[in-house]
Amino acid sequence: MSANAGKGRIILHIDMNAFYCSVHAAEEPSLYRGKPTAVAGSVELRKGIVVTSSYEARARGVRTGMTVRQALSACPDLMIISPDFDLYRKYSRGFMRIAGSFTPLVEAVSIDECFLDITGSSQFGSPMEIAETIARRVREELSLPCSIGIAPNKLLAKMASDMRKPNAITILRRRDMPSLLWGRPCQTLYGIGSRTADKLLKLNIRTIGELAGADEKMLVDRFGVYGTWMKNAANGVDESPVQPLHEAPKSIGHTTTLPADLTERDQYRRVLLNLADQTTRRLRRQRMVCQTVQITIRDPDMRTITRSLTLPVPTETAGDVYELACKLMDAHWKEGKPVRLLGVTLQSLSPKKDTPLQLDLFTYEEEPKKQRLLTAMDALRDKFGEGAVLTAGMLGDDPSTLIRNKKLRGTSLQKDFLRESSDE
Repeated sequence: MSANAGKGRIILHIDMNAFYCSVHAAEEPSLYRGKPTAVAGSVELRKGIVVTSSYEARARGVRTGMTVRQALSACPDLMIISPDFDLYRKYSRGFMRIAGSFTPLVEAVSIDECFLDITGSSQFGSPMEIAETIARRVREELSLPCSIGIAPNKLLAKMASDMRKPNAITILRRRDMPSLLWGRPCQTLYGIGSRTADKLLKLNIRTIGELAGADEKMLVDRFGVYGTWMKNAANGVDESPVQPLHEAPKSIGHTTTLPADLTERDQYRRVLLNLADQTTRRLRRQRMVCQTVQITIRDPDMRTITRSLTLPVPTETAGDVYELACKLMDAHWKEGKPVRLLGVTLQSLSPKKDTPLQLDLFTYEEEPKKQRLLTAMDALRDKFGEGAVLTAGMLGDDPSTLIRNKKLRGTSLQKDFLRESSDE
């Protein structure tokens, strides 16, 4: 059967429940299990943002996105935990390994969720039996709770896993859509954000059912091909295949939310330097080069812009990426205008060994020396930590230096570690 075939497929979506908090409870059950906990940054300053909270904390009014101060006001005995991304990556590898023992078709969506195509896995039992076995193994081997959705496609599997939490297995068929989902607001449909839902509201389309019955031509006129996708999704149609992680990444990016707004050029340039350093480190680990650099800028009102430039020659060095990122920033952001978030994404990736580089006489002579230096610096940082070798511009105690701290900093969408050896 083709991976793109829509009929007859059986897809699971595994969603780890309150993942970060559950990991800490698994590591130190006597301290955290059954307690109201929250993972947040800048714990000592009480200015951090709650990244996730345990179900006990949620029952007391704690919500993702609250400040630590607000969360403690809602739940005075809340236990605040500093993030430990090394630990989260370890447990993520664990549940991905369990998922991969049932099918090679595992797509990691983020650090705490994945899709499985188990169409060809009947030797392990029925879809429900496979889901129950996975949930049991995750619980017994990792001491973690999870919810699993079973459906004929990725869209419905994701919707199913969200329907009942924690520790639940839910089956969702296309024929169930009208009774279970059509009465819900459009924004609850996986893939539709609040802005799109607002635009649909202006078209008098409030629910998933109204979207399912909407005129496709009108939707395409307003939203382009996304309009067709939305109508199909509202009717439970999704042909997208499960894409295993062993395929090369299409981009490598990193964003950082700043605890204080930056307004000075030197301040945000230091952040861009650290972002360029870390994204190119990840690029070299994947043995790839990039040709396009994109920056993401968000202001305090959550307005976000992305801008990109393409290099004449592919690169893997932080200096090249930093120079282009600064050029983009200077061209599209006025100094003095506050910045809340910055990101650097490397695009147009290709394997280094397959990418011909056009070098002039000077760079031809210098390139081998530069490569030896890069390799030596990477080896030192791999062995002794990200702070072992730094340029002068990366020194300091401002928040951007935390980008290099793999233990404290990370993102749920970063999946490089799943491609690397588990003992790294």
